[in-house]
Amino acid sequence: MKQSLSAREARRMALAAQGFGRRVPATPGTRQLNATLRRMHTLQIDSVNVYARSHYMPLFSRLGPYDTALLDRLLFARRAPYVEFWAHVAAFIPASDWQLFRFRMDDHRARFTAPGTWFAENMPIVEWVRAELGARGPLRPAEIEHDSRRGGRGPWWDWDGVKRALEYLWLIGEVAVAGRRGFERRYALAADVIPAAALGREIARPDAIRELVVRAAAAYGVATEADLDDYWRLRDRKAVKRATAELVEEGELVPVTVEGWDRGGKPLPAWAHRDAALPRRVDAATVLTPFDPMVWFRDRAQRMFGFDYRIEIYTPAPQRRYGYYSLPILLDDELVGRVDLKADRAGSRLLVQSAWWEDGPVRPDAAPRVAEVLRDAARWQGLDGISVANWGDATGALADVLGAPRHEAGPESIALAPDEPQTDEPDASSALEQGSDS
Repeated sequence: MKQSLSAREARRMALAAQGFGRRVPATPGTRQLNATLRRMHTLQIDSVNVYARSHYMPLFSRLGPYDTALLDRLLFARRAPYVEFWAHVAAFIPASDWQLFRFRMDDHRARFTAPGTWFAENMPIVEWVRAELGARGPLRPAEIEHDSRRGGRGPWWDWDGVKRALEYLWLIGEVAVAGRRGFERRYALAADVIPAAALGREIARPDAIRELVVRAAAAYGVATEADLDDYWRLRDRKAVKRATAELVEEGELVPVTVEGWDRGGKPLPAWAHRDAALPRRVDAATVLTPFDPMVWFRDRAQRMFGFDYRIEIYTPAPQRRYGYYSLPILLDDELVGRVDLKADRAGSRLLVQSAWWEDGPVRPDAAPRVAEVLRDAARWQGLDGISVANWGDATGALADVLGAPRHEAGPESIALAPDEPQTDEPDASSALEQGSDS
């Protein structure tokens, strides 16, 4: 293992750890999906559905067009090998890893069920919901009747007490998600979803954090302490520091310096996983979801790729710089631009709402390779054509290579139509985890 890495070597190491640049079959199957999920250890969930739901995207980015029904079976089938929990944030994890997050469930229990909280003051609803799941098995919130519904929905994220009770019970580990219908969760008692062997494991907090740190290191290839902490949103730098020191002593992690990774003029401490590969090159051409591990930690994306990234969903339309839901463009070991995609299902077209190159010289192979990515993106979603807007300095070259028609778009015109949902109804857990307990 090299003790000093150039910036490009660090990028190649990180991309290889995440499974980019690997040869895959023309038609990836379940084996390739499982292998990719094992490399990432977790798959973040987000409800935005402008082009494709975010949890489908990392597999497309690494494997190319694949049958999403295969992933659905892995994630949503009865007794599926994966289950949802608050891992990075709301995410899929192997069901066998459920108890690895018991310390987080315990933290949630202490936080959400203390005297004076909604949970403590609404125990009749909580107990009713728990009893309904025990008696009837997996249920959607709408299938659970309770007197609390007679008064209509409450003001809290437009969710009533039943939904809120389910989300709290999920976060404290008493309830698990037993799949989804459409994108609506079905809930069940954890014992009805998690394998008994996994549910019976006992993992002490220090051991769990240590295991999560080593998994983050393997998934990242090379990382700083902040990177290792953020992969699972541990928010416990002391515990991460302690785990990192133990893993260095045992040879799991190797201290390295990375060109350009510094703070205040001093090298930023970093570690490579002992099994991290350093390929001579990474051949990749794809787009990334905002919730891909390669870019989900914005500080790391800036440090590794010089890529200043934010999602502009909640930015007022006239103030958007790049678009509603712009996706980073990866070519080999560089992020060379960003493209805002929308699936026009009615017209069977992929709409390129905006496209931009990053600052600096544009690679001569960029437009042809990105155009091929867009063709794959359209084909994967079953769309017959591609139309390119006129907003962004990359749109002209892409339209020329694609031979695509143009359409009007700009920061004020690319938002979804009023009758088109931007996201599904939000999961209550998002607000619960943020601390909304008023």
